[in-house]
Amino acid sequence: MKIAFVINDIHTEKHNFTTIRLARRATMKGHQVYLVGLGDFTYQADESISGLAYAPSKNDHEGDEEFLADLLSSEPQQVPLSSSGIDVMLLRSDPADELDKRPWAPTSGLLFAQLAARSGVIVLNDPRHLTDAANKTYFQQYPETVRPRTCISRSSEEIKRFVEQQAGQAVIKPLQGSGGRGVFIINQEASPNVNQMIEATVREGYAIVQEYLPRAKEGDLRLLTLNGKPLVVDGTYACLHRFSSTDDGRSNISAGGRYEMAEPDADALRLAEIAGPKLIRDGMYLAGLDVVGDKMMEINVDTPGGLNMMEDLTGIDFSGHILADLEHKVRVKVHYHDQKDRLSTHLY
Repeated sequence: MKIAFVINDIHTEKHNFTTIRLARRATMKGHQVYLVGLGDFTYQADESISGLAYAPSKNDHEGDEEFLADLLSSEPQQVPLSSSGIDVMLLRSDPADELDKRPWAPTSGLLFAQLAARSGVIVLNDPRHLTDAANKTYFQQYPETVRPRTCISRSSEEIKRFVEQQAGQAVIKPLQGSGGRGVFIINQEASPNVNQMIEATVREGYAIVQEYLPRAKEGDLRLLTLNGKPLVVDGTYACLHRFSSTDDGRSNISAGGRYEMAEPDADALRLAEIAGPKLIRDGMYLAGLDVVGDKMMEINVDTPGGLNMMEDLTGIDFSGHILADLEHKVRVKVHYHDQKDRLSTHLY
């Protein structure tokens, strides 16, 4: 296979990113890998698209750090990103990282990805529905039974009214963002600072306010799904228990949280089962469900991470399982060459 990984920018990638692990494992399996930044697409006069891409110079790297160093030292090249040049395009950019300096980049990248899909490239996750998922409002389209009670507003009065309805306990965060940034826990101790929390959150957009789930003190579960179902290899679920070792309250690893492997309980598996049909329908091939007790706090469909940590903790080749599934999709696709809706290629 020829696989293009669409990232924010090669110079902001880190060796412990899931994207780098997947790309290195693909290289080890003999696949041609390219990494293309959101700002490096070109629409050609013949209606094809290309990208300034970084490719590894070898396929036997010692680890992820050496693999990324190899990419950074390579000379970028223009690579066709239509079906004549690649088989699969994996969308792995984080729109939250572009909010300040390049707000145009995420939307532009998704539009180029839609063009690639129309040419017959298998694009995952589906770029049309990733456009719908540009902020956390997308989560509200999932069944009510999986979600905590929620208010989305820029009105301080509406937000405070909702918090009162939750007995003075809630979580407030920006509607756009990730990694635990800008998350505040409202409770009795924090009540004198509620106005400041609201002002800080709505300064640049909408706030999403959710009921506080008491079991959040224990952390959350990050459960990866593939093709709408929990990712399981050799009887082990791709599932992390993320927890805070401080009073911060955020279990996000990027915010300093700790992690360990976990077996998803009955609640987590029930939530995954309920969310599965919509994940499949929307082409959310690889997703991360963030579960607290019997509710999902979020669904990460842009850059679900943790895969490298899970592999390092268990020695299980989750990446290889994903790549084998992509190989299957490429094999099957040739039998549907006459289908009209090219953007449905995630269904193979």
